[in-house]
Amino acid sequence: MRARLARLLADRPARDAAAAGLERVQPQFADLTAQNRRAALLPGWQDRAHARQSGVYHASMKGRGMEYAESRPYQPGDDVRALDWRLTARSGKPHTKLFREERERPVYVLVDLRRTMAFATRGAFKSVQAARAAALLAWKTVQGGDRIGAVLLGDEVCDELAPARGTVGALRVLKHLVQRAEPGRAATPLPLSAATERLRRLVKPGSIVLALSDFRDLDETARAGLGQVARHSETLLVQCYDAFEAALPPIREPIALADPVRRLELTLGERALADAYAQRFASRRAALQQFARDQHLRLVTLTTADDPFLVLQRALG
Repeated sequence: MRARLARLLADRPARDAAAAGLERVQPQFADLTAQNRRAALLPGWQDRAHARQSGVYHASMKGRGMEYAESRPYQPGDDVRALDWRLTARSGKPHTKLFREERERPVYVLVDLRRTMAFATRGAFKSVQAARAAALLAWKTVQGGDRIGAVLLGDEVCDELAPARGTVGALRVLKHLVQRAEPGRAATPLPLSAATERLRRLVKPGSIVLALSDFRDLDETARAGLGQVARHSETLLVQCYDAFEAALPPIREPIALADPVRRLELTLGERALADAYAQRFASRRAALQQFARDQHLRLVTLTTADDPFLVLQRALG
């Protein structure tokens, strides 16, 4: 028994290192669950969302949704659009529906988990960073008594999760995050617009939305979907990227880059190539910034070397 225990203890560092390495390249359920403790330390948006001067979002306050409260007999001056037709038909007398402002603010996360997000030269993959940030927000949401919903975009499937309360709601999002991050086999992954269209149909007025992606294919359809959501909900965009995507390192020797589809050899030290590469990223980022300004959205960045907790802390604080 002692010999077996000694072997287990001796093997534990290797197992821990392997698990830590896996957490860097693919979202792990245990890691996302553990974000629960850190989420409790994040600033709450429940109070700040009511203050125009909060600075959390650049947009003016969007109205909350309305939920049914009760019906009463129709009175002169009532809006005929609020007539309760079913009760009117049963009673034979006109009745009006009364509504109250929803007490909670549903929170939605849009998480891009396609193959372009499975990349990093340092830290953790973009997909892992996005999943951790989404997990933090999911836990913070249910800790505040609100409901958490999600749109999770994979290579082949886009999951749509209606808002749910409590630990069960958060764990459901985490489970789907892990499942959807598994690489797909489709030659052409789904476009970002597939997720923004789902989000547009799912989100209710007055919600809070966090969209995490590298936004490489933010086309007109995706822009229209996000723009429509932003008109009635507080929306925060989080651009995920690796330092290698922003600028090439000054390496003189040729290096090989490969994925399951193609292989490319580059000499990164060539000035013209480095300048063109950096300009391409800068142009894409400038377009995203302009889009955010046009739609009055808040835009923050999350690199593969960042701590998602600290990024959200600054964004929500």
